[in-house]
Amino acid sequence: MECGLSTATYPNSSANGGSPTAVNMERSPVKSNKELHVNFETEKVEIHERKKKFLTAKYGTHQMNLIKKRLGVEMWMYDELQFLFNSTDDCEVELDLDELLDIDGDSGRRNWLKEKLINAKQSQDAVKKFIDELMSRAKTL
Repeated sequence: MECGLSTATYPNSSANGGSPTAVNMERSPVKSNKELHVNFETEKVEIHERKKKFLTAKYGTHQMNLIKKRLGVEMWMYDELQFLFNSTDDCEVELDLDELLDIDGDSGRRNWLKEKLINAKQSQDAVKKFIDELMSRAKTL
């Protein structure tokens, strides 16, 4: 990319009685032919990855307590599902707490949980205990 700047001639009525004078429009010394050239070296310019930016929000104490309570229920649910399926990594089933809370009535929620936990490796008593505890914890949310 080149930029050029040259001298211009403008009429100046106040200084020389209307005769044209040369006005030097240069801001820095001109090297040759009274033209200024700007060279950009595009080969040496490297594009760096942009720094990742995170947006953080500040919650009020009441909202933060609700978030902590829900997170506690979800972490408890995750640990119990690992126990029910004798798994140390990902469980074979995923329970969505929002989906559970969207179901109307306790009987509908219990039936939905029983369908999801049909392949649990623990006894049915352990599954029933989990469902009862999850139902009571879900009511507090």
